[in-house]
Order: sequence, then structure tokens, then C-alpha cells
Amino acid sequence: MGRIRSVIAMVLGLAVAFPGQVVVPVKAQAASSQAATEGTGSGKVVLVATPVERAGAAGTGAGTAAPGSGGAQAAQEPEKPAQSQGNMGGIAGGLGAKPVYDEQKRPITAGGTVDSGPVIFEDITVKAGLSGWKHKMGVPEKKFIVETNGSGVALLDYDNDGWLDIYLVNGSTLAALDGKETPPKAALFRNNHDGTFTDVAAQAGVTNDRWGYGVSVGDYDNDGWPDIFVGNYGKNRLYHNNRDGTFTDRAEQAGVALGNWSTGSAWGDVDGDGRLDLYVAGYVHFDRDNLPVSGTKSVGYSHCGYRGVDVNCGPRGLPGEPDHLFHNNGDGTFTDITVKAGVEDKEKYFGLTAMMVSINGNGKPDILVGNDSEPNYLYANKGNGTFEDDSYSSGFALNKDGREIASMGIAAGDYENNGLLDFFITDFGDDYKVLYHNDGDMSFTDVSYKAGVAQSTIPFVGWGDGFIDYDNDGWLDLFMTNGHVYPQVDQHEWGTSWAERPLLFHNDGGKSFSLVPAVKGTGLAVVTPGRGAAFGDLFNDGKIDVVINAIDHTPVLLRNVSPDHHHWVEIRLVGDVKSPRDATCATVYLKANGMRMRQDVLSSGSYISSNDRRLHFGLGDATDAGTAEIHWPSGAKETVKIPAEDRIYSIVEGVGIVAALCGGENCDAPKEAPKAKKAK
Repeated sequence: MGRIRSVIAMVLGLAVAFPGQVVVPVKAQAASSQAATEGTGSGKVVLVATPVERAGAAGTGAGTAAPGSGGAQAAQEPEKPAQSQGNMGGIAGGLGAKPVYDEQKRPITAGGTVDSGPVIFEDITVKAGLSGWKHKMGVPEKKFIVETNGSGVALLDYDNDGWLDIYLVNGSTLAALDGKETPPKAALFRNNHDGTFTDVAAQAGVTNDRWGYGVSVGDYDNDGWPDIFVGNYGKNRLYHNNRDGTFTDRAEQAGVALGNWSTGSAWGDVDGDGRLDLYVAGYVHFDRDNLPVSGTKSVGYSHCGYRGVDVNCGPRGLPGEPDHLFHNNGDGTFTDITVKAGVEDKEKYFGLTAMMVSINGNGKPDILVGNDSEPNYLYANKGNGTFEDDSYSSGFALNKDGREIASMGIAAGDYENNGLLDFFITDFGDDYKVLYHNDGDMSFTDVSYKAGVAQSTIPFVGWGDGFIDYDNDGWLDLFMTNGHVYPQVDQHEWGTSWAERPLLFHNDGGKSFSLVPAVKGTGLAVVTPGRGAAFGDLFNDGKIDVVINAIDHTPVLLRNVSPDHHHWVEIRLVGDVKSPRDATCATVYLKANGMRMRQDVLSSGSYISSNDRRLHFGLGDATDAGTAEIHWPSGAKETVKIPAEDRIYSIVEGVGIVAALCGGENCDAPKEAPKAKKAK
């Protein structure tokens, strides 16, 4: 159904609505131009372009309003007709939702807490030693879009000691770019194995000192040590791991520095040569010599507003920055193969999060890109180093209404335990967040309302997200972090807020999700301007924790303290010469506890971030850890019997289990470690 619905939407030219607007497809444009500004009570009729056309390119559409205009206001009084001088519709939104407040009259985005309930996460930011670092991006007023999107975070074991470390990307300011102030610095928090972390970014040489956005992790030279790619406004960084606790930036030498505004990135072996290739998403072409100021020529003399209030302009109405796919040459350099591979971003959509994952589990990475306020990309790997654009035919480009959304974060996970990979996309406020159900054969259907993750997400502006089994019951739950892009919202009664609390949905047996209440004083009640988020087992205790990189704020470390006593197992994969060494884009199916669970090794995801690469499986009350069926990037398939629960295993392609951790320490090695067997 997802494939059919999207094809129909593309053919008929279903239009995109901003909040508080009624959609008229392009083919219905025989209506008089007067209808473009005619008030209709809760909204107004507008004439808009098809999803494949650049909405707001000139910023002077007939009566188009900035996203959210009429949202809170429309619930109280009819919306006023649009002004003759059109506003620039900067961000795609929904249909204008009624504001939601809690019993204390707080916006639900900052309130809505309960006095008692299950305690799932504890905020240990101060206790862990992270509160001394602060993110900074632009000025508090957020005059330009370059100051609003925040940065990502990566969880990686940079020193190969078996414990996850934390890399937090920092932003910058225009003054710092001009040399008028010291640029903000990224942080690399080394895990001290005792619940605390120490920032060693300066010693490691990874402070970036540029305007940072996204981060991805991949061992691009197959030396067994993770390398870091940072997407910047300005030139990017490719931090090569020197295997001694330090890194060297080789972006220029490698040919991946680029130069304007890169956001998310992803690693994967697209052509099966055993080396990781690199995809880099481009966002807006931000020209400092032609700043996008409301009412000026740079934005077509349009007014940039949100609910009648002046805000920064974009992304719609601004020129885009193209995406790039770089082939790994095996000698430390890369070649741009974007056009050759069939992934040319001709329309220069506003790309944010990029992900490479083998959707069919065959080891061949497909490429997904969440585009802000424009159709998403899904490129299917054809197996010969080239791709087919299945964005529309797959149903991934648009939501169920045929609307493009302001895609921010991408979470990948098999929430039904049926072996098929589903995706959850976060987006702007006044719009529901989208759960794409995998129907098989590279076809997806928007089941957000049916699954119970739509209505409660509408007031929130969503960013980092992840499928995590927080209670180790074997079913993937859903976490999202939130925060608005316009600080002006705190000055108005719109039912929303600049800083917002995260949301956690519990998976009810693969059929639907239930919102977990935010208990006062716990991690789910933390109100912060969230952006990037990364998920992983920071304390090697089998529970998935969350690190949030909040814009203009200290980070937030939420430790998983779920009271369950379920069992679990984690798997670290190591590829042989035919697969990338870090096994990026490998897929593991674990048969245990009467289920067949799926996990994939990913270099990036969430919102321009990078999660724990070790694969985590909840086992419930089962004490038999089951059997892992591993689909390696090389195409090889193997099965490995997992000897015991509550351990972290290292498995080498063609060899089997070579090591195990128990509580962060090496377990006693079995006399005969389980060997890998070829899967049928």
C-alpha cells in the first residue's frame, strides 16, 4: 500500500500543507487566485506546487504562511486572511494542531509530568562529569538558520578498551569564524569505567574548532580502530585514529573536506570491495556575503515568520547544498562517484540525517536521507556499485497524506520481530512523527496513527530518535528527544516551548506503542533544547543509555535504571578481508526466547549522530541466549550458538566467538569457543 499510495500522490500532484492551511492540488488550479487568500475559519486555501517541485523557492507564493501560522490561534478564533505580501514557508508542518497544556497550564512539551510511575532513566549528567562542557551555536536570538539546528553525538570505543566513550560535536558563532572570539570546542569524554568520564578532546586532537553539525563513525582504513567524520559549516573533518589515543585530520588529503554546509553522513561498502565508502548530506548553501534576512533580496523580499512573529529564514526559499557519495580508493583517498552511482541530488534538497543500512539484510547497503521539508531519499543498492532511486515507489518520500515532512532524525529497527527493518522519522511541531512499516519488497506504509505514535508527538519538534529495548523484553521500544527551533515560542501562548522533554514509547508486543509517563524528577522529565541523541550501553550492564547533545546547553546523560531483571546479550562483529573490518551494514538475526530479533551494524542514525555499534538483544526471562544468524557485508552467512546470557561477545567473520565481557571484565574463556558455521 505504501508504494501504491506514494505513486498516486506523485502522479496526481498531491500538495503539501503548512499548519492551518487547506490543500489544493496543482491540477485544481483553475480556482480563482482570490481563493489563495480567502479565510476559511480554521485555515485558508492555498495553491501549492507538487512535492517534486521546490516549495517556496522564491519565497513569494500566493498567501503562503510560515509553518505553524494559525496553529494555536486557530483553536481560539478564525485565522486572519493572509497578507498580500506572502510569507516564506520555511519548514514543512502539519495541519495546525490545537495547543495542549497540562493541569498546571504548562505547554505539554515542557510539562505533562506525573507524580509516580515507572522510573526508566536517571539524569546523571553532573555525577558522570559531563556538566562542565556546553554546546554553543550562534546567538540566543537565532537570527539565522545556521544557528538553529544543533549538533550530533557519537558513542564509540575510540581506544579499544571495551568501554564506550562519548564524542559531542560543538557549534560555533559568526564572531568566532571572523576571529573575534574563541571558537567552541568539541568534547571527547573518555570512559573511566567507574561511571564517570574525562574530556580528552584536546589531547586527542578532535576539538574541531569549526561550526560542527553531524558525526559518523567508521574504520575507513580497516586497521581495527574507529575513525570519526564530522560534517561542518565550512570544511569537514575526517579524524583518522592513530591508535595511540590521538587522531589526525585527513579530510583535505582524503578529498572529503567539501566547503559549505554538510550535516549528516554515513559509511558503508557500496560496491563490495571490503572498504567503507562515505555519503555526506548537504543542507543549505549558506552565503555569508548574502545573509538571508527577512524582507531582503536574498529571500525574494519575503517576510520570514512563524505565527505572525519574525524568525530566521529557511530552509525553504534558500538554495540547497548537494549530497555527495565518495568511493574509498583504499589508499587514504576518496573519489566522488555521486553521479556515476546514480545518487545525484539534482534538486539540492535540504539533507539532514543520512544512513546506510542493508534493508534486505543481504550486506549491500542502501542509502536513506531525511530531507528537511522536502521528499526523503531512499536509494536501493543494485549490487554493482550503483543505486536505483526508490524514494517515491517505496513510500518513503512522503507521509500517508502525500505530504513531505521536515525530516530530522531516522531510527531503524524491526519493531515487529518479523525480520523486516522499519523506520521512524522525527519532524517539526504541529505534525505527527512518521513510522514507516516495512511491507517487504522495499515497500513502506505510514502506520503512525495505527501504531499509536502519532497524536502525542504532534506538539513536539523531534530530533534524535532510536529503537531501543530499554527493558530487555525482546521488543524494540522508541525514544525521541525534542526541542524547538525558534526561541521566540517562549514569549507567546502557543502551547509549545524552546526546551522540551523527551518521549519514550513502550512496544506492546509488536502491535502498537504506549507512551511511558514522565515521572517528576526522572530522566523523562528533563526539559532541554534537545538535538542529537545517541544510544548505547555505556556501563556494560546490558541496559541502553541515552546521551543528548542539547543546543546552547550542557549535554544530558540518561542512565537506564529500568527495574526489570530481564536477560540480554550484546554482539560486537569483526569482519575479515572481504568485509569492512568494523562490519558496518552487517545484519544479525538472533533466535532466542521464542523470537527472531534483528539488529544492524550502523555508522550513523538518530539525528546526525552515531550509536553503539554493538548489537543489543533483550532476552526477557530466557536463560538460553539462542543462536545468531549473521549476514556479513561480504555476502557470507554464518550461524553462531551464543553460550550464555548477560555477556558482550566479540565474533570474527569465519572464526566465531573470540572474546566475551561480563560486567565490563573479560569472562573466563570457554574451553571450546563456539565456531562460526555457514548458514544454509
